Amino acid sequence: MLMVFRFRVLSDENDHFVREYEVSYDMTLLDFHYFICRDLKFGDHAMSSFFLSDKFWNRKAEFTLFDTEENDPLAPQAMDKVLLGQVVHNEHERLIYIFDQLNERALFLELVATKKAENGVKYPRVTLSEGEAPNPEGGVPEIGGSIFDEAMDEFNDFEGDDSYDDE
Repeated sequence: MLMVFRFRVLSDENDHFVREYEVSYDMTLLDFHYFICRDLKFGDHAMSSFFLSDKFWNRKAEFTLFDTEENDPLAPQAMDKVLLGQVVHNEHERLIYIFDQLNERALFLELVATKKAENGVKYPRVTLSEGEAPNPEGGVPEIGGSIFDEAMDEFNDFEGDDSYDDE
């Protein structure tokens, strides 16, 4: 009997972004990567990785798109050689999906349910879609202006005010 994982996906760039995916436990991480990219319209991201994480989102094992071909047992494993069911086993286990390695931009996935596959339902599928996905080409969103810009904005408040006399 086929088991299905439901993952909740969040972004630290948009508090209104939420996705829920139902995927079979025997899906490879590579296929999961492609599914996420198709759903979020990310295109082909050659530098993506999954990380298994602890409950505090600290990274543990890494899974990459390409085989590192190292004989080191601690080296990252290739996504095409790892099934989801080999990585996550229990509810609330977490994955981090890095979609922009250069800027360390990521999605945060948590296993929220495990269930038996429903007859007639095709997996993988999106079960919840809210908010705008991060723009993978957009870089890191600007968090705030500089102190100089803020000071100049206050100075410009007097511009065009004829009633203000600076003498």
